Amino acid sequence: MNIKKTALWVIFISFSVFSSWVMWNVGYAGIWQAGMESSGSFQILLDLVICCLIICSWMNADARSRDINPYPWFVAVVSTGSIAILVYLIVREHNKSTTPNLQTN
Repeated sequence: MNIKKTALWVIFISFSVFSSWVMWNVGYAGIWQAGMESSGSFQILLDLVICCLIICSWMNADARSRDINPYPWFVAVVSTGSIAILVYLIVREHNKSTTPNLQTN
């Protein structure tokens, strides 16, 4: 396993554990409510939404170039945020290593 895969797995596991703990404490709606408590927290929420949209546009092009349907990934990003993006990157790295003739971007 190379350093990129290891880093993705460490980030994914750490963030998933933390996100699960937060969801347990405040619930899904609580995360959104916290993002709207002040103008500062709302700015951070909007910044994250914009980043996810930009990553989804990249994901769309990348998935199509690999003959993957991007729409399930978009639904996953809407429901789980960056966790779905991390899973996409892990799957992408796994597929890259199992398909040696695939050209990478």
